[in-house]
Amino acid sequence: MEEPLSYTLTSIMHLPDDCLSIVFQFLVCSTDHEPFGLTCHRWLNIQNTHRRSLQFHSSLALPNASSLSQRGLVVSAFHLHRLLTRFQHLHYLSLSGCSELPDSCLTFLQSYPSKLLHLNLDCCFGITDNGLSLVAAGCSSLEAISLYRCNITDAGLETLANGCSALKHINLSYCSLVSDGGLRALSQSCCHLEAVKISHCSGVTGTGFKGCSPTLTHIDADSCNLDPEGIMGIVSGGGLEYLNVSRVDWWRSGDTLAVLGAGFATRLKILNLWLCRTVGDESIAAIARGCPLLQEWNVALCHGVRIAGWQSIGINCNKLEKLHVNRCRNLCDLGLQALREGCKGLLVLYIGRTWKLSATAIELFKLCRGNVEISEKEIMFIGPSN
Repeated sequence: MEEPLSYTLTSIMHLPDDCLSIVFQFLVCSTDHEPFGLTCHRWLNIQNTHRRSLQFHSSLALPNASSLSQRGLVVSAFHLHRLLTRFQHLHYLSLSGCSELPDSCLTFLQSYPSKLLHLNLDCCFGITDNGLSLVAAGCSSLEAISLYRCNITDAGLETLANGCSALKHINLSYCSLVSDGGLRALSQSCCHLEAVKISHCSGVTGTGFKGCSPTLTHIDADSCNLDPEGIMGIVSGGGLEYLNVSRVDWWRSGDTLAVLGAGFATRLKILNLWLCRTVGDESIAAIARGCPLLQEWNVALCHGVRIAGWQSIGINCNKLEKLHVNRCRNLCDLGLQALREGCKGLLVLYIGRTWKLSATAIELFKLCRGNVEISEKEIMFIGPSN
């Protein structure tokens, strides 16, 4: 006679951590993650292990004119240590808006076991070169860092570049103490660099980019003091696809943007010259001829562009899909005719508030190019999403 089978009571609590981790990964909805962690300490640890991003809720996370005057989020060394101890596998950490965060708080990154890939320190006014040295020592795998409005200098950037050579993206906008020396250190040490933002860095002329890697495809240099040699440095890598040099005064060096058409920017697809009032026909013609892949070009408020410039755009820019000509004082009927007869790939023309254009010329453009959308919207910042 066979002995009866014995049964042992089991539950999900008997599953090993590896199995519970697989279960957690199948919870695609973030609202299911919190109840999972509230079950017990063991399940909470599994939830903590799978956390990859951490962002403090701060009024300065998305800076604007009103929020910059507000008191930032106060994060102490104790709070940061507790959080980094709990979440030891983060890839993304944002301390954006923690305006009183001192350099010493970043000491914990030196012993942090995670391979942090993205660090956001926007508006952390207490972070200096000493803080960057701690980041460089503890985050050797870092690929992206944002230092918007931080009080850092070229010395800190050099330390960061030497310790974080895998950097691909860096935001230095409004870092007024940064100059070409710091950019030179980044260009030479970070050979995988892809995107650099240096808007409103008055000490930058662009020469620090000389000899940059061909991987560098995106440069945002709004309101910088660029000069002809700096422009040559910016395009020297040969891989540039996006360039923003809006609100730059060129009167000191004449019509200098012609160097963009010298053969180093042949991959350029998006170019923003918004409010570059003194850019003239020579530069426009050189860019139109030397940048055959241009898909979007903003020349709004470029009052120096006249008939010769518009004709060059019409003849040479056959891949252009979006053209911004808002408030260009010298866009006349003949200039619009040149755009109408050329620019075969054009899809959108932003043309609001022009003084020398007749209503007849605009209606004729609409009649002959019915597939082109005419928009009165003025866009200052252009890019792939616009």
